[in-house]
Amino acid sequence: MTDFPRLLSLATAVPPFVLNQTEVAAQARELFAHRARDIDRLMPVFAHAGIETRHSCVPLEWYRNAADWKQRNSIYVDSAVDLLAEAASNCLEQAGTVVDEVDAIITVSTTGIATPSLDALLMDRLAFRRDAMRLPVFGLGCAGGVLGLSRAGSFASAMPGKKVLLLVVELCALTFRPDDLSKSNVIAAALFGDGAAAALVGTSPSPASTHIQPALTAAGEYTWPDSLDVMGWHIENDGFGVLFSKDIPGIIGERFGPALDGFLRRNGLKRSELDDFVCHPGGTKVLAALEAVLGLPDGAMSDARDVLRNYGNMSAATVMFVLERALKRQTEQAGTAGKMLMSSLGPGFSAAFQVLES
Repeated sequence: MTDFPRLLSLATAVPPFVLNQTEVAAQARELFAHRARDIDRLMPVFAHAGIETRHSCVPLEWYRNAADWKQRNSIYVDSAVDLLAEAASNCLEQAGTVVDEVDAIITVSTTGIATPSLDALLMDRLAFRRDAMRLPVFGLGCAGGVLGLSRAGSFASAMPGKKVLLLVVELCALTFRPDDLSKSNVIAAALFGDGAAAALVGTSPSPASTHIQPALTAAGEYTWPDSLDVMGWHIENDGFGVLFSKDIPGIIGERFGPALDGFLRRNGLKRSELDDFVCHPGGTKVLAALEAVLGLPDGAMSDARDVLRNYGNMSAATVMFVLERALKRQTEQAGTAGKMLMSSLGPGFSAAFQVLES
């Protein structure tokens, strides 16, 4: 696998405020009790979300009051750059790489807008070379972690010997809007958290790293027709309004398997060759649907469930947290990851696939 780019290092970061799910549920009930007639019917989502804690760039009290689009986005930009600086610094340190050795930066985020882009703002925080290539990516949603890693692999393959830094940051919790009485907004309040990740990709293994450095081999994606209303944002005057279809678990049950098998077939692979699964934990029902499709026992995706429990759904960043755990576990257990399949689902409605091998 010497011809493939490798994941040289990976680091994650979370903001300072910890949201306890019990406290979040109590505040949500207080906010909605006198305005949403079916709040009692919706409240169980907090208990059934499989989440105990999440992290936020603002304290719980901040969510009590409506913030306008300008306020939300200002917090997004400042907090995103802080988190990316932390994740990037730790990631590069793991690989024994200094900032000016990075040749390209790919930045993935779908929970705010920054122009100049986040990577440009980060260049004024960290001493990246001024001729480093930059690619900001918006709109991939939860699929952004997997697709971002695949794009980083493509960049590295096109530039042998160069180092590509993938940055992923999502501040999903900031999108909560207390005046939105929709079911999707309540579900988002029970699921969303904030987090960031950085991954260094290159064709030459890093001698400094003590972790598995798997090769990024087969990559692909599939976008289903007539599915634009399954997941995404609708833009409101006070920010992003979340779009969730209640049919997502059913869609996974019916359509994920054929899309996966098509991807594997095109790359000369079979499901039986996959040793581990690194899936984005969109929620407990999504994980249950994925386990069923993949023929895994209930609860088998322990890394994904642990991330969901401790961090919630951080959109694109979440699967990077799962990958970090999987690589650590594999390193400790056997020193090899075998063939791992990363997957996530995002707006489009799309599935993203990336195989990692060591």
